[in-house]
Amino acid sequence: MQALTLLPVYSMAYAIDFGTSNTVITRWNQATQQPETLALPGITWKAAQNPPLIPSLVYVEDAGQGQVLVGQTVRDRALDLTNDPRFFRNFKRGIGSSIQGFLPELDGQTVRFEQVGQWFLTQIIQQLKASDPEVTQSLTFTVPVDSFESYRLWLGQVSEALQIEHVRMLDEPTAAALGYGLTEQQTLLVIDFGGGTLDLSLVQLDRAIETSKPLGFVLKWGQKNFAQESAQKPKLARVLAKAGQNLGGSDIDNWLVDYFAATQDLVISPLTIRLAERLKIQLSLQPQAQEVYFNDETFDSFELQLTRTQFEDILKQHQFFERLDDCMTQVLQQARRQGLEMGDIDAVLLVGGTAQIPAVQSWVQQYFDASKIRCEKPFEAIAQGALQLSQGLELKDFLYHSYGVRYWDRRNNCHNWHPIIKAGQSYPMSEPVELFLGASLENQPSIELILGELGGAADQTEVYFDGDRLVTRRVGSQQTQVQPLNDRDGARNIAKLDPPGNPGSDRIKVQFRVDDQRFLRITVEDLLALNTLLEDQPVVQLS
Repeated sequence: MQALTLLPVYSMAYAIDFGTSNTVITRWNQATQQPETLALPGITWKAAQNPPLIPSLVYVEDAGQGQVLVGQTVRDRALDLTNDPRFFRNFKRGIGSSIQGFLPELDGQTVRFEQVGQWFLTQIIQQLKASDPEVTQSLTFTVPVDSFESYRLWLGQVSEALQIEHVRMLDEPTAAALGYGLTEQQTLLVIDFGGGTLDLSLVQLDRAIETSKPLGFVLKWGQKNFAQESAQKPKLARVLAKAGQNLGGSDIDNWLVDYFAATQDLVISPLTIRLAERLKIQLSLQPQAQEVYFNDETFDSFELQLTRTQFEDILKQHQFFERLDDCMTQVLQQARRQGLEMGDIDAVLLVGGTAQIPAVQSWVQQYFDASKIRCEKPFEAIAQGALQLSQGLELKDFLYHSYGVRYWDRRNNCHNWHPIIKAGQSYPMSEPVELFLGASLENQPSIELILGELGGAADQTEVYFDGDRLVTRRVGSQQTQVQPLNDRDGARNIAKLDPPGNPGSDRIKVQFRVDDQRFLRITVEDLLALNTLLEDQPVVQLS
């Protein structure tokens, strides 16, 4: 059985799809019983062919005071076209990641991407509060499939700082499946390909079921709150398979700029990256594209031209389609283990700006018949689908990553990781996993344990600076990616021993479980002193 999460119904609920390139905000309209996409004055970009989008851009006016400009305001003032260290784009990719290189310094302080993201979301939510103070009651964030727990924790900390009462997080492709509003009892493959990530998710929608149980629990900063019982029949969404990569439209923009830098000696700058992005968008609509730029002050001018054939050659040079194949293979293999074949997939839903590239759509058609492929809601589906969590949706999901403990590998003379909760485990867990530990020294005052979130054994992606650009590259190590959860001062110590411990017998029992919000929690019992040292503590918040 996979995890079953029942959530309460809210009359006024919001969802935010915080994207690498664009951000979408939706609200549940009680009058129409439908989601609606919101536009915020000054920061929303309105284009005829697109719904209201907020460009994920930040310009820092004063880092010390937290004075920033966000969204379309940055573009309207042309602050995204200069080599100014105060301008940030693609910053979502750096949140929760280990950045290679020096972080920017502004106004005498180092600016981390978590801070930039918090400034961005704070501006958005403050604008929402101005029109509806109830926005803080219920908010759903969507997250990439391959995100580590540190990213989810950061979202929770931002929400707590903004005093949002109830916060939910839902995988982006799962939300997209719900956002397309298809009929029940369907198996859907969502390909969510945006500015920073490629996420695939196989989701099965079932008929509504009767329930007389409370639609709870909801996380409220470590406390459980029961919701009121509801007589409604919520839909059921089962997540059957999922895979993801740190690959997106911003990578393609960088590849195009690098191509023109090599062939035309083009200077790489925010301006030329913006022009490359425009070429890419044009090529989604026509077989060739052109951008001409002239600066009437410096008299600098250049002309960029690109055909679809040239564009696809650039994609092939960067193993673009091989990486897409890797994700598709992972999802189909997971599906086959549950008895599902490609023919059992009823529809394929394309989401995100990068999914609009004709070469990507042609790649999908190599796997599925064109009649099954839908792409009419590339930008709104995720945020609109996320609202279903506030309307009584039942969700069955599983862990994409494993959790493990670090140990000393004597054979290889290095630290290694031993899984304690494996990927594929449903959550919330009904039974905890137990681990017994003893002292290794005479009169040992405490026991330390380093816990980590373990990704798949695949090529790793490294985030680093190339000049002023935040870019990614593949590191072909084929090693397990690990994100330590408590490897910092004050957090490794999980048990203070009184009396001190001695070798020869088990001293503490540690119980691990994953709650309904996917946080790893531990309970620690002292077997000698017969008392509980930690009880159901979230690892990521230990101090």
